[in-house]
Amino acid sequence: MAVSIIGLVGIAILTGLYAGKLTRKIGLPSLIGFMLAGAILGVSLLKIFNVEILEHLSFIPDIALGFVAFSIGSELNLSVLKRLGNSLTAILLCETLFTFILVTSGVLLISGGDWPMALIFGAMAPATAPAGTVAVIQEYKAKGNLTQALYAVVGFDDGIAVLIFGFASALSKSLLSSETGGSTNVISSVGKPAFEIVISIATGLILGIVYTRLIRLIRSHDNIPALTFGFVCVSVGLALTYGFSPILTPMAMGFVLSNTSRSESGVVANRLRPLMPLIFILFFFIAGAHLNLGSLPSLGLLGLVYIITRSAGKILGAGFGARIGKAPSNIRKYLGIGILSQAGVAIGLSIAVAQQFSQMGTHASEIGIAVITTVTATCIIFEIIGPIMAKYALKKAGEIPE
Repeated sequence: MAVSIIGLVGIAILTGLYAGKLTRKIGLPSLIGFMLAGAILGVSLLKIFNVEILEHLSFIPDIALGFVAFSIGSELNLSVLKRLGNSLTAILLCETLFTFILVTSGVLLISGGDWPMALIFGAMAPATAPAGTVAVIQEYKAKGNLTQALYAVVGFDDGIAVLIFGFASALSKSLLSSETGGSTNVISSVGKPAFEIVISIATGLILGIVYTRLIRLIRSHDNIPALTFGFVCVSVGLALTYGFSPILTPMAMGFVLSNTSRSESGVVANRLRPLMPLIFILFFFIAGAHLNLGSLPSLGLLGLVYIITRSAGKILGAGFGARIGKAPSNIRKYLGIGILSQAGVAIGLSIAVAQQFSQMGTHASEIGIAVITTVTATCIIFEIIGPIMAKYALKKAGEIPE
């Protein structure tokens, strides 16, 4: 007899919990265990969590990512941002642009000068998955300059990455259209993601104002998790319904709380702390269950170049930006290796490319297939090494308590 969806959620929590304990014992972050448990029970191996079941559970990662984004926002106090100031701006610009340029150049070299393909792969590369980094920070209770910089970079990174994607994909479409005698409006293609980012942040700020006022009226702190859960779900729901960013919207909401109600922000963080391990278990278990391990052999030279150039772009760009921004030495040395994770946003963008390019001729369709195959496979690698390297960076910086 088939196990019910509720029973499967229980299995996910229990297997993820004990798999996380095992990986923690060998010095790896617990989330690696959560993902491995999901991969074993998921679509690649035992198929207990098949595609149909994962479709029924798709709302869970959306809510979990909303909580991750809210947590990031609640750590972005203006005093911290002011102190990071120029260094944060320099880091964000350099790590995203270096990554875009290096990946574009690498793909251009091995593809024989295929500019549309190179631009699209370059546009995929800057996006960073915040969940892995935040999970490591919270699991090891990291504190310090590097921790604050990581919160800020993974929070704002995807906004800049989406803008770069808007520009590069529009330029790529324009080049492909010229091959077939068509045309593409580059300005409108770039303007749309910029408008979505502004709307996402504005929506989050409005929700944050309402949420913060209601928090002050609550008499019992026991009601804080329910109120927060409701607002996070509303923010993510609005984002998914109207095409906003499901990361920037709840992040802006947390930012309002952090900067208008410091005392309430501390209470909220304390009340949510016991819930975060459960959220991370479900998020990374389901992420692992989605992993198609059979796609790894298809990586080839293109996948290898993408992994190397993206990693180099993140590490070198973050280091260069921190240096010109005069950031503290531990940020200059270790920030780049702490932001290698890549998953949801990049996969979402690759799916959008595959759908849009399928209507633009043979060459465009081939690019779309190459992008979705390569990005999906490389995300498996980045989701495994990313958290491990984030833990290494925080430990080397001396920000993980003994």
